[in-house]
Amino acid sequence: MKGNVLVAVFSLLFFTACGQEKQQKQPTDTKRITMENKMKIEIWSDIMCPFCYIGKRNFEKALSQFPDKELIEVEWKSFQLDPAMPEVPKYQDDMYMFVADRKGMSYEQSKKRHQDLIQYAKSVGLEYNLDKALVTNSMKGHRIIQFAKTKGLGEKAEETLFFAYFTQGRNLNDLATLVELGKEIGLTEAEVNQALADPLYMQKVADDSREAQTLGARGVPFFVVNRKYAIAGAQQPNEILQTLEKSFAEWKKENPQTKLDITEGKVCTPDGDCN
Repeated sequence: MKGNVLVAVFSLLFFTACGQEKQQKQPTDTKRITMENKMKIEIWSDIMCPFCYIGKRNFEKALSQFPDKELIEVEWKSFQLDPAMPEVPKYQDDMYMFVADRKGMSYEQSKKRHQDLIQYAKSVGLEYNLDKALVTNSMKGHRIIQFAKTKGLGEKAEETLFFAYFTQGRNLNDLATLVELGKEIGLTEAEVNQALADPLYMQKVADDSREAQTLGARGVPFFVVNRKYAIAGAQQPNEILQTLEKSFAEWKKENPQTKLDITEGKVCTPDGDCN
């Protein structure tokens, strides 16, 4: 008898709760998402490489002219040009003298070479203020990029750090500066500190550099399209576009599109979140 009462009470509570949940449940906002395959482009660069920033602009121009750009996935990867560079090298605040000393050329020759580079950058819409650039090791910047990629902010990190170095002349080894830049990217101070402290992100930089060399990169920028074609250097937009069109035509034959229109509602995910 007691057991029957307990069952009855439990059943009453269960159905009452369900009824309350039903009453409280709000209409689900839905949106339709199209899931489809994308052709991947990997770009190796160093944020202190002047041709990498120029190459980024040329690539963006080419992609803007590509009719199927929504089917392109871009991943930025790290390539440290000079891992042995000190954080505070000799002639840090004088790039012209730094390069002259390194390359065994005169100060005037170095300055002329950099003035030509400034004009080249200007032709693609970039402002290079090399007279106030602070030469330094790029590892910390790369570590932040690697962390930003885990948040879907890889491209934003690249652009922010390029601009900070070549245009603003900011010190990419100063912690306070890196925290400010991290916030501009969309990271918190804690996340910037994690990127700079966790050896995982240094390892990812090393892995990227090794992978590029395995693929035949001798320098950067280095673009790999669908793991079939490579573009070395800051090529012109029309040349990049031709490679995109050729590789995409081949990729499309190999990857017939399966589109799923998904109505989104509340779900539970494998990590235990129910929203």
